Amino acid sequence: KMGNAESNAYQNHLSRFLPEEQSDIDGVFDTLSGLSGSSGAKNGKATKKTVTLAALQAAYTREPLPEQMTVRLYNGMKSIDLTGKSSGLSEQIAKEQFVIFMSNLLKGNADEKITIVMRMISKTGGPVKGKQIQEFTEDLIMSVVHVLSYRKELKGWNLENTGDSASGVKALASQLLSELKLSDGTKPVGPQLMETNFDQSVIEDWVYRVPQISVFLSVVIRQGLHVLHSLPDQTKDIVNLVPGCKGIKGRGLVSLFDIPSIIYINSHLPAELQHKWRLLFSSRLHGESFSQLCGHIVNKGPCIVILKDLDGYIFGGFASHSWEAKPQFQGDNRCFLFSVFPSLAVYTYTGYNDHYMYLNHGQQTMPNGLGMGGQHGYFGLWIDSDYGKGHSKAKPRCTTYNSPQLSAKEDFTLDAMEVWAVGDLPESAGTKGKKSILDVDPEAQALLEMAGKSRQSEGLREPIEDEDDDD
Repeated sequence: KMGNAESNAYQNHLSRFLPEEQSDIDGVFDTLSGLSGSSGAKNGKATKKTVTLAALQAAYTREPLPEQMTVRLYNGMKSIDLTGKSSGLSEQIAKEQFVIFMSNLLKGNADEKITIVMRMISKTGGPVKGKQIQEFTEDLIMSVVHVLSYRKELKGWNLENTGDSASGVKALASQLLSELKLSDGTKPVGPQLMETNFDQSVIEDWVYRVPQISVFLSVVIRQGLHVLHSLPDQTKDIVNLVPGCKGIKGRGLVSLFDIPSIIYINSHLPAELQHKWRLLFSSRLHGESFSQLCGHIVNKGPCIVILKDLDGYIFGGFASHSWEAKPQFQGDNRCFLFSVFPSLAVYTYTGYNDHYMYLNHGQQTMPNGLGMGGQHGYFGLWIDSDYGKGHSKAKPRCTTYNSPQLSAKEDFTLDAMEVWAVGDLPESAGTKGKKSILDVDPEAQALLEMAGKSRQSEGLREPIEDEDDDD
């Protein structure tokens, strides 16, 4: 009998959850069905509890989740067909649909997620246009930023100390959509992408290849519907979604990063460095001086350098090793360059050469400045020691990272720059007794003295930060 098969499928889905997870899901469902006014007996007959769109909106819209995401979640729940007759989809969500929805999206593979995702993109299902996928992806990213902010899960970042999230949402959505491939392997772009029809198999392939979609759905459900949020997460996928942020609190600084770009760039770092970022240098805090920059970033472990040119382009690079002032290239093939604005992208090593990172200061014979990729005079990213000037040369691409020109003009003027240490501070960084870089590196001090900078730098030692000031 159909009913039997149906309850078996339901039991299989239920068995994916631990007992405490099951009771958590039951609790959320009961609350929602109470809001739907469907609990208990009506007309003397016991009715099955159900959840309505109105109840979902009453519980979640305006606070944890934007309205359009609540509607998408409802359409996703409604798409779960318990009878085998899709024509009979009810406007109300039954307990079985609710549980199977949770099971497919939180514990399922791409194949199990896809029908729901299709209905979340378009409630009629069927092939969907690129424009509809774009709207869904933007809603999804916006909801992640919104719910993490609402639940105070941004770990020291917030919407005030980071760049404009709205443009970040669009940039990250475009980046994820650039992975959409038609069955013949072509990638439509631009206006063509918006009008192209994509069928279920193509979107399934996309969800499978672009892990962010599943991770973001998981965040929206766990944090948005507040289900399974307090239980240890078996997937661990959202633990380092946003890194902890140190060193920006109370300094009135707005980072060049926005929340979506932090999430995206962080996902490309080596796994052991994804849990924490610490601000080492900001031209707005520490002044526009190359010796200041060197003093703050040398021997501090792996770093992210990000800068903005006067045309508003934002870009940078990840340095896998501590910066050292020396006339040789350093680093390894984990280094990469990236762009944040006008587009969000990461460019990884090609294997063509090992010119990953370079920092030199106060030498007569070799170029002085900070560079990544390419070669002397022709870097993928270069900041001159004559602070404020730089270049990004890539005709047509940077040899080391296959990156295009990252700045608006090949030779650019710097507007602002930040350097973030990622992961834990290395032991060698003088943490014992909190020495200043000026004490740790006599060579750097000698260079500063030669340049007549020593007294000025002495006065600019970093205030010693409490480890947990931003928790």
